[in-house]
Amino acid sequence: MKIGNVFIPNKVVLAPMAGVSDKAFRIIAREHGCGLVYTEMISAKALTYKNNRTKEILNLRGEKQPIAVQLFGCEPAVMAAGAQIAVQEGAWLLDVNMGCPVPKVVRNGEGSALLENPELAVEIVRAMVQAVSVPITVKIRTGWDRENIVAVEFAREMEKAGARAIAVHGRTREQFYGGAADWAIIRQVKAAVSVPVIGNGDLWTPQDAGKMLEETGCDAVMLGRGVQGNPWLISRVCRYLEGEELPPPEPLEKIKGALKHLELTIKIKGEEAGVREMRKHLAWYLKGMKHTAPYKEAIFKTKKKDEVVRILEDYAGSVLGSRMI
Repeated sequence: MKIGNVFIPNKVVLAPMAGVSDKAFRIIAREHGCGLVYTEMISAKALTYKNNRTKEILNLRGEKQPIAVQLFGCEPAVMAAGAQIAVQEGAWLLDVNMGCPVPKVVRNGEGSALLENPELAVEIVRAMVQAVSVPITVKIRTGWDRENIVAVEFAREMEKAGARAIAVHGRTREQFYGGAADWAIIRQVKAAVSVPVIGNGDLWTPQDAGKMLEETGCDAVMLGRGVQGNPWLISRVCRYLEGEELPPPEPLEKIKGALKHLELTIKIKGEEAGVREMRKHLAWYLKGMKHTAPYKEAIFKTKKKDEVVRILEDYAGSVLGSRMI
């Protein structure tokens, strides 16, 4: 797949997820074979204000390309300025968030609020296309609610404005992350535009990914919540699409993966911030495994890396009957 002049080596994409698709997780996703990774969503306005926290989120140094930086905002000039900063920091692609359903984002006219303001969305894309030379893409939802499904016409307008790819989450803003994703809308968008379409929503297994590609004709699948605590889903999808089925990871493999993720996060963010950031990830790694409740509780109380390691090693030995070697 090519997005503009950027070659994507396979059909597997990591979704932009706030608090999840940070530098550490993007590196892990790459190790599992992900063809394209997105950053967490970044405020274009905060970039122009040179906000330190925002600059940290935009740290792409040393990462394998291609990386798409996702920006959110509702002012064309500010989005264009943010795009220029992101390109200076190493972005190969820029994505406009037009799907975030969070109230504080929507109240500002950003995220999925743009689905109700296509004229402004067009202005934003045009301004960014004029400001930078890298491809501009958009990520949308099917519409605001069931009575206002706008994805097909909206996608056409984004393509006319210069968007070089469109990612479609098969839910409305009203659904947030509940209910079932409507893959039929993704198929309709794919039929309506000539740029690549990336399908997103309800991809929990390799078989789901294969089914979405077959049913919608989309060019790639975007893995979101299914990879939380489960980056193995990326490699399993990659191999499945090549004709090989890999088993899900064993519990001990998940513990080792969690420890590797912890080490990498601490290396990037320091011990205090790294352990704090990793708590939710560690709970996801342990999800579905037996007798984890007291261990999760202990992890959420500690601030020290060595203590987290001890807790996980204790779980491996006491519950799984395995030594961490």
